[in-house]
Amino acid sequence: MAADVQMPAPVCLIENKKGELMVNQKSLEILSSITKPVVVVAIVGLYRTGKSYLMNKLAGKKSGFSLGSTVQSHTKGIWMWCVPHPKKPNHTLVLLDTEGLGDVEKGDNKNDTWIFALAVLLSSTFVYNSMGTINQQAMDQLHYVTELTDRIKSKSTPNTDDVENSAEFVSFFPEFVWTVRDFTLELEINGKPITPDEYLEISLMPKKGKPEEVKMYNLPRLCIRQFFPKKKCFIFDRPAHRKKLSQLEKLHDSELEPEFVEQVESFCSYIFQHSNVKTLQGGITVNGPRLENLVLTYVQAITSGDMPCMENAVLALAQIENTAAVQRALTYYEEMMNKRVQFPTETLRELLNIHAICEKEAIEVFIKDSFKDVDQKFQKELASQLETKRDGFCRRNQDESAKRCRALIQDIFNPLEEAVKDGTFSKPGGYGLFLQKTKELKQKYYQQPGKGLQAEKTLQEYLMSKEDTADAILQADQSLSAKEKDIEVERVKAQAAEDAKKQLEELQKKTEEMMKQKEKSHQEHVKQLTEKMEAERKQLIAEQERALALKLQEQEQLLRAGFRNEAEQFEKQIKSLEKRMSESKSGGCIIL
Repeated sequence: MAADVQMPAPVCLIENKKGELMVNQKSLEILSSITKPVVVVAIVGLYRTGKSYLMNKLAGKKSGFSLGSTVQSHTKGIWMWCVPHPKKPNHTLVLLDTEGLGDVEKGDNKNDTWIFALAVLLSSTFVYNSMGTINQQAMDQLHYVTELTDRIKSKSTPNTDDVENSAEFVSFFPEFVWTVRDFTLELEINGKPITPDEYLEISLMPKKGKPEEVKMYNLPRLCIRQFFPKKKCFIFDRPAHRKKLSQLEKLHDSELEPEFVEQVESFCSYIFQHSNVKTLQGGITVNGPRLENLVLTYVQAITSGDMPCMENAVLALAQIENTAAVQRALTYYEEMMNKRVQFPTETLRELLNIHAICEKEAIEVFIKDSFKDVDQKFQKELASQLETKRDGFCRRNQDESAKRCRALIQDIFNPLEEAVKDGTFSKPGGYGLFLQKTKELKQKYYQQPGKGLQAEKTLQEYLMSKEDTADAILQADQSLSAKEKDIEVERVKAQAAEDAKKQLEELQKKTEEMMKQKEKSHQEHVKQLTEKMEAERKQLIAEQERALALKLQEQEQLLRAGFRNEAEQFEKQIKSLEKRMSESKSGGCIIL
């Protein structure tokens, strides 16, 4: 599939067969191909309330999601339609249409709550669709929102209480949009016109009275206030005459009520303009593959009888993404080293300087793509792998140098070996001639460029292999006295010892350079990790501040309206958020 996903029609994302939820493989393949950030809009509501019509409009199509024309519910499970975002270039709009809640044909409605919860967990904008007015019946139908704390965990820690759990929801949850269909009332209070948003705000106000008497009335209202960071309302007139409603998807706009057409256009415009990209805690942008993993993680938790945990889902996603980030960083390092290093390098320092640049860039690749790297497990793995690969390039550099030097030696010293075979030096004064010729050829060898690190070692190994030949020529040279020969033997031994000492010093120097490089590598990892952790800490504090501001705003509205008891319910959540924010600001040390 191309980068701009082209889906001619929706596909089932999560099947609901006999009360069992299953992920559809075809839909996962589609998501895995979407590399762009996704804006996810999910719609829920009672069956046969026109949810699919709105989703088709968002897709820019007259049909697609099944509308049906009878009282039978058409959409089963959750269906998905991915289209290029009409207003945000390089973004994909993912539309999720859910099966109708309260379908009498299902008999057992226990998984309605799971469908509702999944729509909340997966979306960045959550649309609740109802008919008529926002009255107590509509609120009673929204009882699923009151069960979210029993169905979803924000934190994986076992000692997290309900207050701490629900306090976190506002950081994770999508924007809440209530769409009211076939609205017939006048939008006014005490003779003054009000906006749909004001209508929603008034409708979400709790009722005063004894707690046991008003509990069921207030609970869904307080849950919506507590959980959802932003709330919006749209009302829609009846689209057409009742007899035409069964053919709604076939009707042209000219055949619909003008007010309805205008209201739908306003709804779509708002969704396109204001629906945010799906993000996870820490400001992590969700693309197709990440959404795919979220779907799998949440459905697996549900089918295994566990509660979907938002933190666990992020950590599971981090495990996959961080593994891939390590591999991308290593691949980048190898590609850049192969591109930039001209083997063999003349010095180890030259190679290590290039390594330092490539390593820094590879760490940047990892840092950019990684998140939630608990205890720096993956960065430590990257550091270890980079060190191994660096050592591999050092060995290759040495091997290439030795190979080049051996070829040079064979080419340069071949005439000397041929002369030895021909007996050129088997005569009085031959040893002096042999030494002179050897000196000339060594000089020629030293003048050759591109020999690399093994130049001296390879030459000494060669000369050592010819010591017996040199000694034979020395002993055969009748122009030298026995004493002169002994002196020469001692000179050769002293030279060999000097060469060995020189090689040992070079080895020590290389070891020191490698140790310095290792320390520089460690410092580079710490530097980039520190910067990333600081950025993540600021992001987390910003999220917590937003959540706290929303809680305080809701609390203040309730206090202004005289609902002191209800406002106190926010107090524990506010204190929990303040505590977490304080912990975030204190930060922590980095150990790598």
